[in-house]
Amino acid sequence: MILGALELEKKLRTLSEMELRQGIEKGISLVQEDAKANCPVHDGELRESIFTAVENKDGKIRGTCYTNKQYAPYVEFGTGPKGQADHDGISPDVAVSYSQTGWWIHESQIGRDVAERYRFFHIDTENGRFYKCYGQAAQPFMYPALKNNEDAILAIIARFAKEQL
Repeated sequence: MILGALELEKKLRTLSEMELRQGIEKGISLVQEDAKANCPVHDGELRESIFTAVENKDGKIRGTCYTNKQYAPYVEFGTGPKGQADHDGISPDVAVSYSQTGWWIHESQIGRDVAERYRFFHIDTENGRFYKCYGQAAQPFMYPALKNNEDAILAIIARFAKEQL
């Protein structure tokens, strides 16, 4: 028997949800800051869409850092042959399937300035201009934000818990 174990267990049970929630909120904020700092930026739309949420579900408090932009996974994991060739830094727990061939994009689906910035090959047809795309390399910003802050998050939560004991 460990001296003080029962007393510690009792105190741990009395830690309020609010104190733990505060620690988790502070920890997940680190992830958000890191993700925003390392998010590739074109016009800032993706960076500004990185949010956090903390919820208590089934007695477990969970912090989540997320984006609501549908194209975010394409940035994080890459696309096509270029994504498959260059995807260092993505989560090892995610199995990504990459298209093996390029694809054509009609001019109505992409701005000419964007296509020219990336130097996409194009053809002009009676149906309009089409740009050939071979994907993009992965530009991970969410997974590294969590991975780089794991120790700091645990330390923050431990500090909040310790202050209550």
